[in-house]
Amino acid sequence: MSVSIENDRVRGPRVARFVAFAAVVAISVSALTIRLAYLQLVQGPRLVQQTVEARGITRAIPSSRGLIYDRAGRPLVTNVPSFSVKVRPADLPFSERASVVARLSGLLGVSEADINGTIDSSPGSTFDLVRIASNVPEATARVISEERLSLPGVEVVVEAQRSYAFGPLFSQVLGYTGPVTASDLQASTGPAYLADDIIGKAGLEATYEASLRGTYGAEKVELDPAGRAIGVIDTVREPQAGASLQLTIDTREQKLAQQAIEWGIKTAGLKRGVLIVMNPQTGEVLALVSLPTYDDNQFATGISTKQYRALLDDPGQPLLNHAIAEQFPPGSTYKLVTATGGLADQRISDTTELMTKPYLEIGPYRYTEWNGRGWGPLAVREAFGHSSDTFFYQVAGMLGIDRLAYWARQFGFGAATGIDLPGEAAGVVPTNQWKLDTFGQEIFPGEVYQAGIGQGYDTVTPIQLLNAYCALANGGKLLQPQVVREVIAADGTVIRPFSPRLISRLTASPAVLRIVREAARTVVTIRHTYNLVELPINVAGKSGTAEFGLRDTQGRLPFHSWFVGFVPADAYGGSFTKPDSTLAVLALAYDSRTVGNAATEIVKYYLQLHFDIKKDYRLPQLLERGNFYGD
Repeated sequence: MSVSIENDRVRGPRVARFVAFAAVVAISVSALTIRLAYLQLVQGPRLVQQTVEARGITRAIPSSRGLIYDRAGRPLVTNVPSFSVKVRPADLPFSERASVVARLSGLLGVSEADINGTIDSSPGSTFDLVRIASNVPEATARVISEERLSLPGVEVVVEAQRSYAFGPLFSQVLGYTGPVTASDLQASTGPAYLADDIIGKAGLEATYEASLRGTYGAEKVELDPAGRAIGVIDTVREPQAGASLQLTIDTREQKLAQQAIEWGIKTAGLKRGVLIVMNPQTGEVLALVSLPTYDDNQFATGISTKQYRALLDDPGQPLLNHAIAEQFPPGSTYKLVTATGGLADQRISDTTELMTKPYLEIGPYRYTEWNGRGWGPLAVREAFGHSSDTFFYQVAGMLGIDRLAYWARQFGFGAATGIDLPGEAAGVVPTNQWKLDTFGQEIFPGEVYQAGIGQGYDTVTPIQLLNAYCALANGGKLLQPQVVREVIAADGTVIRPFSPRLISRLTASPAVLRIVREAARTVVTIRHTYNLVELPINVAGKSGTAEFGLRDTQGRLPFHSWFVGFVPADAYGGSFTKPDSTLAVLALAYDSRTVGNAATEIVKYYLQLHFDIKKDYRLPQLLERGNFYGD
């Protein structure tokens, strides 16, 4: 009895403890169950999202690059889908790099050295994709995609590629795109570029890069444990397509200009040539051809190192736009400046006659007339027509170098025109101060003579020279040349409509400019340009022969040929008393050394094509080599 009571006493506390423990367990399990249910049912979606985002990144969504059209709305530059192969260096183990690069080299036809060089020179971090090849054939892209496991770090991407409809015809104007470089990343002042971006590198693609590229969007992307993208979590911001450009240039005019300059280059055996057409009333560039040139599609599809080196080593410098980026002595075309300055400063009148002689002397030096004999007394119209050197030596001497420079700058020489293409040169207009700064001495009297006929230190670009004659043709408005007529948003809204851009107005009076226009017509009617007067249209202008370089065995210098001219609004019956011209054209025949002025024949041929003149007035015999120095 006593034992049973004792057992009951022991069992009681144990039962109580068990009940208490069971209660604690039940409460804890209930709490955990409730918490689990809360997390699963209430917080579950949010936690899943956090988990996904924890292994995700935000990346840019490229925008669609704007298109480019000609004056008539013809597409010149479009975007086409293309496969690109890229490498993420961080995902490419060093131990496997050699085999991966070798395999890619075999598949893509790109040398191992080029692939390694591209990876090592990437401006981004090792986590950024590096473009190895563009415009990859679909079959090759599929093979690379299927071999993904054996090609770590390699990705195949579908992206837009630029397609240039007319290739070399517009390359100097349109330019090309290419991979962004470290210097591009540092120089960018707008939205940041990506390490594998394609950006404008030359021509309008570069000038209007900010407008064409649009605005990138952004998206959150989920990554797998290896860091590869497996899905889009959310689109943070939609991309905005770039604006498009409509040019002032018409494809027909560009083709005619190229046909004319190619004929001249082939016939005369030239290495380089330029032909530009403008509307003097608006500053619109209607055609611009610089030869030799290149095919911008080479860059769009991924130019090889060998191909690029060949372009760089070409003595004709096809990558250089000779129309705007190269400077030449203007020769007798510069007599526009001397004539205008002499008349405007009242050093001469339109009836003042100066004696033209075989040569003028300053001390022991002789400054010769180009024909070796002179024409006797001439007034400015006839002197301009005959392109008399000794006449314009005298006028330049009357003006002095600083007044001559003043009038040169009035016509826009010595400063970039502001044309909307990159790489424009400014040219040189000598003054006393310029020579003091450059050579430590003032201009000599003989150098003033030389400046008066566009020789010596004076240099100009073809676009400057044409723009100066446009100012003469339109009555004194120096306008900024423009290649882009309108900038158009993706929805068709015109962001920037066209309007002429006035740089300045010439201080010469309308009467002075009329006299010089009439003098430019005399160049043609006096038959200084052979049969140009026989065209059924009226043309005024000026030829030029500009010496440069080293003398040959006979003591003769090589020379370029120029011709710049314009026609009245009524080409068939108008006169040059009115400043109403809507067409001006310039040709440069580089290192021509022909028996006649090659540039004049090139312009003549262009005018025949432009006005659809059936009779052929060309004189190809004038394009024979002969090193005849004469204007």
